[in-house]
Amino acid sequence: MAFALEKDKHYTYKDYLTWPDDVRCELIDGEVFIMTPAPLLSHQDVVGEIFRQTANALQGKTCRALVAPLDVRLPRHGEADEATDVVVQPDVLVVCDPDKLDRRGVRGAPDWVVEVLSPASASRDQIEKRRIYERHGVLEYWLVHPTDRILTVYRLQNGEYGKPDMFKLEGRTPVAVIPGLDIDWEAMTPYLIHDD
Repeated sequence: MAFALEKDKHYTYKDYLTWPDDVRCELIDGEVFIMTPAPLLSHQDVVGEIFRQTANALQGKTCRALVAPLDVRLPRHGEADEATDVVVQPDVLVVCDPDKLDRRGVRGAPDWVVEVLSPASASRDQIEKRRIYERHGVLEYWLVHPTDRILTVYRLQNGEYGKPDMFKLEGRTPVAVIPGLDIDWEAMTPYLIHDD
């Protein structure tokens, strides 16, 4: 089945639910972003290792680690799912409020979101998604730059992210909003290699 989008149309989650299962995309303020091609193996290795460490650290706790592909709906206050025009698929996320989880994924802001940058999504992750996560109340947002070996961390304070903290991908970095969770970058050394 061919997948065609109408130019200049404002899409919602209601539209999103009618699209073919093999079309992976995100909605940001009603605009569709197709997520193809699939990420490189090194990207998936880093995502997998962050998820593994996070899931292991949260075992038996209320907070839950999740990994893409998984729909995160970010409705405005009181907005019905079908009218929501923001649906994203973060690489790794943690949700501490079980009421935000349902059979379709997550409804509402995760506590922590990690995006591992790739050439196809870097500008969207750093600009549009940062703005969306800030607006909807994601408490901590990490951007992992595997090629440059840099981590950019945004923390929500008074409803805004403000200036980010920057770290080298070395040693361990704690997740401020989830006590007891930190990410060990040394475990990812084999995956943090420049892809040609």
